[in-house]
This record gives sequence, structure tokens and C-alpha cells, in this order.
Amino acid sequence: MTAQDASTRSIDPPEPDLGPDEMISRAAALRGRLRERQDECETLGRLPDATLQDYIDAGLYRIMQPRRFGGYEFDLDTFLRVTVELSRGCPSSGWVFGLMATHNVIAGLFEEQAQVELFGDGDFRCPLSAIPAPALRVDGGYRITGWWDYASGCDVSTHFMGATAVTTERGGEPVDTRFVAMRRDQFRIVDNWDTLGMRGTGSRRVVVEDLFIPEHHTVPSPNPARTVVEFPGRGLYPNPTFYGSIGSLLISEPTAVCVGIAQAAIDEYIENLTTKHQWGPMSPRRSDLPVFHGLLGEATAYVDTAEAALHQVAQIWTEQARRAMETGEPVSDEEDRRLILIEQQIVQLASRAVETIFRTSGSSAANKGRRIERYFRDLNMVRTHVTLQFERTWENVGRMRLGLQPEMPF
Repeated sequence: MTAQDASTRSIDPPEPDLGPDEMISRAAALRGRLRERQDECETLGRLPDATLQDYIDAGLYRIMQPRRFGGYEFDLDTFLRVTVELSRGCPSSGWVFGLMATHNVIAGLFEEQAQVELFGDGDFRCPLSAIPAPALRVDGGYRITGWWDYASGCDVSTHFMGATAVTTERGGEPVDTRFVAMRRDQFRIVDNWDTLGMRGTGSRRVVVEDLFIPEHHTVPSPNPARTVVEFPGRGLYPNPTFYGSIGSLLISEPTAVCVGIAQAAIDEYIENLTTKHQWGPMSPRRSDLPVFHGLLGEATAYVDTAEAALHQVAQIWTEQARRAMETGEPVSDEEDRRLILIEQQIVQLASRAVETIFRTSGSSAANKGRRIERYFRDLNMVRTHVTLQFERTWENVGRMRLGLQPEMPF
């Protein structure tokens, strides 16, 4: 395909008149179905086929995809609201959506020719792993033999994107870092996902062997020495989404999932309080006791605050992206990390709600397979994610506010 062909190639979105509110309504309408499939999702260890088809039929993976390539180019807040609704139905299913759908934005930052090839017919579902594998620089691109863990949703993906540490000779010291994109038929999956929580996410290992990736299927990636990078595709679209900061965009994904889990826990808690007695059939229903009124109010305060902060993050992120689009000055590393601080605190608030609910729901709620037990496991599994370790972000932001360099990513 010639450069001229690439510059004129476009795909109409399936429903050109679809708006953000309808997309959010579709996600909310799926909540009941996802809740019914929680056990199936966890048993399969991946997204059920019926759920994947529901997502495709609703157009969910196209939310932030460039409109030129069959997407809707909705804003970050729409994506976050959809992720909350899906996670409220099934945490693992919400995760498999949330931990892929913003990667369509990153694909929209590749050079034009690569986007034509990657987006193809418009169906693009792409996990991303930021832990680098080795890549050897060769003529025209890179050769990679290695693996990436935690590729959430790889079983139902069309592509994969992974970070790489680039060398100029085998066994040499890294000289650069890049994200590389590949098709589903270019990698194999190793099933090494057997965890306490989020069991249905299919966050397995992706493996490649002597795979050649052409230069235009790569973009620069952040690293400790270069946290703000320039992407070759920036400037292709007059939409601030493609000018926003990458770190806080990626961390918004698990953050929204946690808010959805906490909302689901409150749904189940209300069911628990209105159907169970405090000590047995001769005692009052829990919903009649003031102590539970206060506990439900406490959990609600945490979750409502978390959700309000999540929408504020989306607003700030978009305002910063719009400024970058208008001025040509990228969002700074400190601005990005301070948004990450807020996202991490949102996760903490969601966690406090779920812990309160789990502790006060009674021992029967901790039985294996009960929804409150699952929400407790799932949210605490999410909290182990490397990007959500807030102590490190506190330290780095504190250093930057004192004029010092951060010591590590995030």
C-alpha cells in the first residue's frame, strides 16, 4: 500500500449517529447478564464468548478508537463510565474491557501507515504489557524473542502491544524503549494465570520467538530517563484524546474497575441487609438495625467520593490534553503523576468500602463463590498491581515538587 493509499483509507463506524449517553446505557443494560455469568467467567479463566459478542455488538471496544478507522472517538469520561458499569456486573469482564479499550488510543498514535494495517476492518482488541522484553534492532525494524506476562484479555484479542528494551547487539545494554504491536497470529499464549482474584481476566503470558516487527509498528515508550515521549501519529486527529498523558490514561483503567467493584459490593450488601437476620430467624433483620444503616452510609460515602473523583480525573485529563493540542506543549510528567496520585486514592476509597462490607456481612458471605467474597478477592488482587503502589508515587511527586528528579516510573 502506498503512502497516498494510507492517507485516504478510512472506515465508517458501525453506527455513525451513536452518542456517548447511548453507549453508557448499553453498558448499564449488560450489568445483569454479566452478573449472571460471573461463575462462568471465573471457571473459564477468560471472557465468555457470549460476553465478547455482547461487547462487539454494542461497539464497546470502539469507544476511544479513531473515527477514521471505525471508532467513535468518545472522551475519557465515557470510557470510564462504561468500565464502571461493566465491572459492576462482573469485575473480570469489566477488567477485560477496561484493560484493552484505551489501547486503541495508543494505536492511534502510531504513524499513519501502521494504523491502516493495525486497525484493519475496525475490529481492534489489544492488551498491553509495559514490562519490557528484549528487542534487537535490525534493518527495517526489530527482532524479538521473549515474553510478556499479565496480557489481560489475550484470549479474545485481535492484537497485542508490549514494551521492549532495545539493544543493538544480542546481550547488549538497552539503548531505547519502544512499544511494539503485533497481530494475534504472531504470538502464542501460555496459561500461567492462577491467582487469588480476577481469575476470569485471562491475564496470561504472551510469547514470541524470533518475531520481526517493522519500525512503523513501533512507537517510543516512557522510561525512567524519558517519561514524556513524542508519538509519530500525534497531529493526525483534531481530538484532544490523542494528545493526553499516557501514564494516567493507562492507570485510569484499573481505577474505574475498582469503582465498579465497590458499586457491585454495595448492591450485594443492600441485598444482604434486607434479607438476612442479625443472629438468626428470631432476631431483627439487619436492615432494621441502626448499626447497619451507618455502615451502609459509610460505604456509600467512600464509593460516591471515589466516583466523583474519577470523573474529575477525566475532566482534568481532557483539559490538559486540549491544552497540549492547542499549544503544542505536551502534558508534563509531574501533571501526569499527580493525576495518578488521585487515581490511586480512588482505589483506596473503593477498597475501604469493600473491606467494610466484607467485614460486616457475616461469615456466610465469605463462602467460596459468594459475590461479596469474590468482590473482596478481586479488589484486593487489583491492589497488587505495580502501578497502584501509592507510596512510590507519593515519593516521586514529592521529589518533583522539591525540584528533584523522580527515581522511578510512576
